[in-house]
Amino acid sequence: MRKTNKSSSDLNFEKIWSLFQESEKRLRETERIIKEAFQETDRKFQETDRKFQETDRRFQETDKKIRQLENLFVGQWGKLIEALVEGELIRILRERNINVIGIAPGRYKIFEGKEYEFDIIAENGDEVVVVEVKTSLSQKDIDHFIDKLKKFHLIFPEYKNRKIYGAVAYIRTHPETTKYAYRKGLFVIRAVGENAKILNDSKFKPQNFNIQYPSKKSKKTKK
Repeated sequence: MRKTNKSSSDLNFEKIWSLFQESEKRLRETERIIKEAFQETDRKFQETDRKFQETDRRFQETDKKIRQLENLFVGQWGKLIEALVEGELIRILRERNINVIGIAPGRYKIFEGKEYEFDIIAENGDEVVVVEVKTSLSQKDIDHFIDKLKKFHLIFPEYKNRKIYGAVAYIRTHPETTKYAYRKGLFVIRAVGENAKILNDSKFKPQNFNIQYPSKKSKKTKK
């Protein structure tokens, strides 16, 4: 009887050990499958991230090209407007009793470490009209232009003894923007078709932006 019990005990131990080994084998297999699954998932995430980065790079390249085309388009339009306004400028200013005798195209200069560019300069012996050309005119453009106008006689000292007027020429803008330019003492020029037209009414008096312009009012002598 004792021998039978020992054999039965040995059999149970072997069975349990076999089951344990089988369970350990299955556990290792499960771990391997999970590890491979995680590795595959990580690989797919990395691949997805790479694709996102590539897509983002392409979007950036496309955006850059669009900006380049936009700048080219705006630049070409600006040149066309400049040519149109320049061709009409003498006539429309003379209609406002500013007898222009010469027009200079854009001038560029570095003054006090800053870059300054002026699109068109019309002049006679006593007056200068500086024109800023924009495809789309904003109030911010006007403020920036006025800041440049106030320094014009310093940037170009040859004009220090002349009246300095300003004009803004454009294709499109908001009506309030043109009113703002008017109130600031600027000529408002709209490019229409093949013509340019000053929109200011007959009551308009242009602002002289040369604060150093010498007064020519003679003092009355006492009799």
